[in-house]
Amino acid sequence: MEPEDLGNRLRELAPQVLGALLRRYEAFDTCEDAVQEALLAAVRQWPVDGMPDDPRAWLVTVASRRVVDHIRSEEARRRREEAAAVRDGPEAYLVAAPDDSGSGNHDDTLTLLFLCCHPALTESSRIALTLRAVGGLGTAEVARAFLVPEATMGPRISRAKQRIRAAGSRFEMPTGEEYTERLGAVLHVLYLIFNEGYTASSGSELRRDELASEAIRLTRSVHRALPHDGEVAGLLALMLLTDARRSARVDADGGLVPLAEQDRTRWDTARIEEGAALVSDAMGRSPLGPYQLQAAIAALHVQASRAEDTDWPQIRTLYRILSRIAPNPMVTLNHAVAVAMTDGPRAALELLAELDADPRMAGHHRLHAVRAHLLELAQDNSAAREAYLLAARRTTSLPEQRYLLDRADRISE
Repeated sequence: MEPEDLGNRLRELAPQVLGALLRRYEAFDTCEDAVQEALLAAVRQWPVDGMPDDPRAWLVTVASRRVVDHIRSEEARRRREEAAAVRDGPEAYLVAAPDDSGSGNHDDTLTLLFLCCHPALTESSRIALTLRAVGGLGTAEVARAFLVPEATMGPRISRAKQRIRAAGSRFEMPTGEEYTERLGAVLHVLYLIFNEGYTASSGSELRRDELASEAIRLTRSVHRALPHDGEVAGLLALMLLTDARRSARVDADGGLVPLAEQDRTRWDTARIEEGAALVSDAMGRSPLGPYQLQAAIAALHVQASRAEDTDWPQIRTLYRILSRIAPNPMVTLNHAVAVAMTDGPRAALELLAELDADPRMAGHHRLHAVRAHLLELAQDNSAAREAYLLAARRTTSLPEQRYLLDRADRISE
């Protein structure tokens, strides 16, 4: 097995193994450390001895032994070991439990995602813990994702685990309204991870491909667990349809290429076909939700062979529905662009004016960037240039800043 293939396989198995241990032992830090040791053992042994017939059960068994060693070394852990020994029998400490071995159909990844998106955590803590525990990223990798030092991220992740423990949360799927709310939090976290990967909010690179790819991988795992949930399918479709444009979004110098100017022959047709099929199926059998609507809009964009062939009236209609069922400033920004393409830039500027008093948009560069674009379409070049310059000052993304300054320079020529 090639090193890259081995790494991908271990990353896929890691949250399943961690979930199996948490279900039995509950100690997050101890179980996570044990999983890391088991993964290192696999990296050393599998290339030499070959991959075991049931790699998941192998990892669970090795990691379980590490946990037991830790339990036996501490008095507090010993009490838990003795209680579990009475309940499960001594063999439970030496081999994988029945539901942890065999065909591997029992996958705790979704339960682990629900735990990482506990309501006691802040949004940033949910994202960090998800990337660490479910995504299999090391603390240093998570720190790079947040653009903070590893010394800052380590304690942040530890505090997140402590809050979960203090909240008395158990490793089990929530039910009723809590399930619905927690699933919404899981999807939102995955959506945010993807967005940060697709368009980095700061730094010298426009994209952070590893984050976008990880978000897609995790969303696929949720979709496998919940294949009939329309919003899960909608989110996966949205990611695939958006990510299909990845390679065409930057030029040879790493500069931003807007959608209308992209070379559409470079788009990933396989992802477009998969995403379009997913959203079409979801909208045909599920209650309509915001991720499905966004995916439908993305499908209309990528299915147009030329920018001028884009079905803007249909996109405007979908944004109008989205604004009604899930209103937020970013939806309004995108809706305004669709209105500009159907009813003219002045109508769009009137719609955009609604956001001037919205505190969530105070200082946000995208509001000024969209206004600049609409003013340019309206041929108000002086005002457009000022708006581009203001947007450039507000963004912390260097590629976006260069693009906005270039637009301002073009107008002034």
